[in-house]
Amino acid sequence: MDKLINDFSVGLFFWQSLLFIALILLLKKFAWGPILSAVEDREEGIKDALEAAEKAKEEMQNLTADNERILAEARIERDALLKEAREIKEEIVNDAKKLASTEADKILLLAKEKINNEKMKAITELKNQVAEMSIDIAEKILKSELSDKNKQNELVAKALKINELN
Repeated sequence: MDKLINDFSVGLFFWQSLLFIALILLLKKFAWGPILSAVEDREEGIKDALEAAEKAKEEMQNLTADNERILAEARIERDALLKEAREIKEEIVNDAKKLASTEADKILLLAKEKINNEKMKAITELKNQVAEMSIDIAEKILKSELSDKNKQNELVAKALKINELN
């Protein structure tokens, strides 16, 4: 019986070993190949994803640097435009002041000329009135003085003396 159990154990061991080797070969052919292939594909996919992530990170850094550069350029351009606008404003204000000053000078000059003309007109008119009054007075005096013959002779003599002295 021991021999039978022993033969049975050896046979069982043989068949189990044979089945185990067959199972390993079947698993290797049908399971491990695809599993290893899937693992390698997965590993390759992860590697590609990491490379893509690294590239994306670099691109983001480049974009961030570009954005900073563009913002800096925009700030510089904005500052230049503001400076130019201030300069234009100051130029316009200065031109307006100069124009206003020139116009004020012209108006003042015209007003002075008008005042001077009115003054001359008033002086001329006053002179004419004084001359008319003087002629009227002289005429009245001469009429009263020339009414007598003796007075006429004295007046003519006086006038001749005055002309001789001049």
